[in-house]
Amino acid sequence: MAAQELKPGTWTIDAAHSVVGFSVRHMMVSKVRGRFEKFDATLTVPEDPTGASVEATIDAASINTDNADRDGHIRSADFFGVEDHPEFTFRSTGLAADGEDFVLKGDLTIKGNTHPVELKLEFNGSTVDPYGLDRAGFAASTQISRKAFGVDIEMPMDGGGVVIGDKITIDIDAEFTHQA
Repeated sequence: MAAQELKPGTWTIDAAHSVVGFSVRHMMVSKVRGRFEKFDATLTVPEDPTGASVEATIDAASINTDNADRDGHIRSADFFGVEDHPEFTFRSTGLAADGEDFVLKGDLTIKGNTHPVELKLEFNGSTVDPYGLDRAGFAASTQISRKAFGVDIEMPMDGGGVVIGDKITIDIDAEFTHQA
């Protein structure tokens, strides 16, 4: 990230042009995909953009897998327990170059369980939109264990395997605007 590509200062996520999505193995044969409809993030960029930091929250109840019954079950105590744990949080702890991309390290909290995670991060560039706003785009991905974060429901299948896999792939496309 060159300094001329990413202005120092505070950047806020443009949720209308961003996606926080995930996928998980289902019945050992396919994947269920979903997204969160409500989230917020702030990117703070110092003069040296490699020192940038991110803080983000996700409204756990805003899960959307395009199936209302499944979403209701995921909100329950069997999975997210949104009444007691209404949001997930992420706070970055470091950023390191990885070839042309980056590794964003941070602490992710789900259901009161905090663990370090590393996201593969791509800087997609920056631009000035027709309204004069500076915009920057990023793509990030990681894989976590749902069980490590307390989403530990067990649903074994009669023939072996499980209904829901442990590994969750998280994919984020984020567009931020610079706050003057």
